[in-house]
Amino acid sequence: VAVAALLAASSAGAEVISYSTALSGAVEAPPNASPGTGWATLWLDTTAHTMRLETSFSGLLGNTTAAHIHCCTATPEAGTAGVATQVPNFVGFPLGVTAGAYDFTFDLSSATSWNLAFITANGGSTASAEAALLAGLDSERAYLNIHTTQFLGGEIRGFLSRDVPEPAFPALLGMAVVA
Repeated sequence: VAVAALLAASSAGAEVISYSTALSGAVEAPPNASPGTGWATLWLDTTAHTMRLETSFSGLLGNTTAAHIHCCTATPEAGTAGVATQVPNFVGFPLGVTAGAYDFTFDLSSATSWNLAFITANGGSTASAEAALLAGLDSERAYLNIHTTQFLGGEIRGFLSRDVPEPAFPALLGMAVVA
């Protein structure tokens, strides 16, 4: 029991929250008939103030021109919002292609990870921008959008939803020890 308590205490300070989505033209505003598809997973570490984004996409009708996260819509999983993250696109995102993959970790304490207009509109600091994005993510009012030459406003997008966490290893270990 002591070992389980020690393991639980050692991981109590950090919280990594994951969100995911499927990307499609049907979710765009307005919806489009693009055959393009994709997925994205985002991990937000509230202690380290980092955000890791992993995404893959294919079948786009146009070549990619930009990609970023928008936040926060007035209604969950509907509408449009301004860009929260880097503009015009994520650093290193594959541009000029119809298929690709991306994996990058952003330092949310750095203004370069954000759209400066989002920082200004949400309290004026990177900490307040991070809090606003977290609130938008938790209420399903933030979406990843991939823009192309065929669909300048966005060819595929998806609203990011919080993933249901698996039981933590320390909790499972503690239950095993008690049993």
